[in-house]
Amino acid sequence: MNDTVTTPKTRTRTKVERPKLHKVILINDDYTPREFVTMILKAEFRMTEDQAYKVMITAHKLGACVVAVFTRDVAETKATRATDAGRAKGYPLLFTTEPEE
Repeated sequence: MNDTVTTPKTRTRTKVERPKLHKVILINDDYTPREFVTMILKAEFRMTEDQAYKVMITAHKLGACVVAVFTRDVAETKATRATDAGRAKGYPLLFTTEPEE
């Protein structure tokens, strides 16, 4: 006779949630030179000359433009570094972040 009791193995799977994404937004101002804005976009966000120009012009025409989408920490770091670079040169350049919907 078989006195062995078998129980099914249960495994709990932890579901890893993807990190929430945040948008980096360039806010237009009337004082920061266009060339400086494109230089910052190329340096901080690794854009080409054409991409940086299009983002800068879009922000100029509409008042603001989404530059890129990153995880929260990366987005805040890049926005802060880009804003600080403008402030270091005396320009009111402003990048902000907000959660992506």
